[in-house]
Amino acid sequence: MGKITIQRDGLTLVGEREEPFGEIYDMAILMHGFTSNRNTPLLRTIANHLRDENVASVRFDFNGHGDSDGEFEKMTVANEIADAQAILEYVRTDPHVRSIYLVGHSQGGVVASMLAGLYPDVIKKLVLLAPAAVLKDDAKNGNTQGARYNPDHIPNYVPLGDKHLGGFYLRVAQVLPIYEIAGRYYGDSLVIAAEHDQIVPKKYLDKYHEIYSRSQLITIPNADHSFTAEFTQPAAEKVCDFLKPLF
Repeated sequence: MGKITIQRDGLTLVGEREEPFGEIYDMAILMHGFTSNRNTPLLRTIANHLRDENVASVRFDFNGHGDSDGEFEKMTVANEIADAQAILEYVRTDPHVRSIYLVGHSQGGVVASMLAGLYPDVIKKLVLLAPAAVLKDDAKNGNTQGARYNPDHIPNYVPLGDKHLGGFYLRVAQVLPIYEIAGRYYGDSLVIAAEHDQIVPKKYLDKYHEIYSRSQLITIPNADHSFTAEFTQPAAEKVCDFLKPLF
């Protein structure tokens, strides 16, 4: 395991790389959710499970999150896609990597789905855990994670707990072509729903399942949106079972 830093348009993105054994291996890029970071129990557990199956991983903090540069107020889904693309380029230049997988949770799932749609010929497998495609409708309805605003007259920022959610984030969210881009991906995909998801209604996951030609949709019973506590392990095991090498 080792910390890595990657440059993207003048910003330093900070990540963590898990090394497997052997000279040639597959690698998964793990993406966290809204207001989160690379070291959530879910992503750490997934990384550990994958390493034990000889799958490398890179998990990283999006701009404005964790240890990466940037201001949260300036974060958008679009520039998170740019972050993820920079990580993808880093992985693509590694001569030891055979196949590349994307794994995204919540907003990171939206980013992963859209990046896979932009690189359908590069991404071998895709895993979406409670992907928050609801963020588009939330922005159009003027209510994002409890932060309320006039969707027709969005201010420069909206208070969100101890943070400021940028108005540009909301304006971008309103017009994101999430499923249109995501649907360009034609590889194997796994969509994981949380039965008691308090943030993303299941219809948004059903839509992902519908647009993918080679998709599995499973539900973790009783799990919350973040797959916390006793739900972390079963979620990580489902991801690992889907991505582990067959030989």
